[in-house]
Amino acid sequence: MRVLVVEDQERIASFIEKGLKEQGFVVDLTRDGDDGYALATTEPYDAIVLDIMLPGRDGLSILKNLRKKGNNVPVLLLTARSELDERLEGLNLGADDYMTKPFYIEELIARLHTIVRRSAGEATHLLKVEDLFMDLVNRVVKRGEEEIQLSMREFSLLEYLMKSPGRVVSRMQICEHVWNYSFDPDTNLVDVYIQRIRKKVDKEFPTKLIETVRGVGYRIGKPQ
Repeated sequence: MRVLVVEDQERIASFIEKGLKEQGFVVDLTRDGDDGYALATTEPYDAIVLDIMLPGRDGLSILKNLRKKGNNVPVLLLTARSELDERLEGLNLGADDYMTKPFYIEELIARLHTIVRRSAGEATHLLKVEDLFMDLVNRVVKRGEEEIQLSMREFSLLEYLMKSPGRVVSRMQICEHVWNYSFDPDTNLVDVYIQRIRKKVDKEFPTKLIETVRGVGYRIGKPQ
């Protein structure tokens, strides 16, 4: 999951960034409202963690303008205040959730998963492609009854593929969403990780799920 964090308090921003990255999130961080708005309108994110009180544009202004432009990326608001009016204003402007500081990083992560699933119309935290299952909350992967052990980055890559079964994703898309890198045509990073996942997900099973589409990229599962 690629997340934009817009938070001006350095300690809190670092706390959020560290906690999300430890759970496999790809994180862009800015402490300025104008920069946050620019990123939110030019980069693809799965969710935004948005502080209300910011230098430059404030969080509610950012949210209002995103929704006015038809940008429906899930937004979780952060506030140091507990006044009901501010929370209601954020929700009325189109926020998907809010949290009052201080908070536990585990709760923030759980809420991010919830608003992203809700936005995508998913009723569950489980992904399934044929007999391959992924539990996003408990971070468990199984093929049939066999549990598969994946590293954090392998899990993130497989999650990205499984969220679009049957669709070809390019190496550029994978780099941007899983590593937050601009694509370097000379790197074989994506290919190396695909091979690692194949050894765990496909090697011992008669049906191979991960397909290479020559000159384009990769897909998991049959085309729709």
